[in-house]
Amino acid sequence: QVQLEESGGGWVQTGGSLRLTCVASGSTASISAMGWYRQAPGKQREFVAGIGSEGRTYADSVKGRFTISRNNAKNTVYLQMNSVKPEDTAVYYCNADRTLTRVINALGSWGQGTQVTVSS
Repeated sequence: QVQLEESGGGWVQTGGSLRLTCVASGSTASISAMGWYRQAPGKQREFVAGIGSEGRTYADSVKGRFTISRNNAKNTVYLQMNSVKPEDTAVYYCNADRTLTRVINALGSWGQGTQVTVSS
């Protein structure tokens, strides 16, 4: 079983930057891909970015502003958020699985989430 712990959320002004971190523990040998999702109040959870051996992929809403990266030795994935907007306000969740396709389809393990609030 994989455990995921997110950190780095907080309050940031429009146009600012924030970096989220997710650390995996437990059965990490089963992880080949990781990603980020977010859920705003009253909305469904949506895919933000993913990274795996297949490459990286982003939601259109964050392309050019967010960057996902990974440190395999530390079983850690990062989400660098630049030029943030009020609509980026959400709880951000980490996801991990065997393939990037499974991460994109939200089939993997979940963390507890970290709140990001962007003020206008």
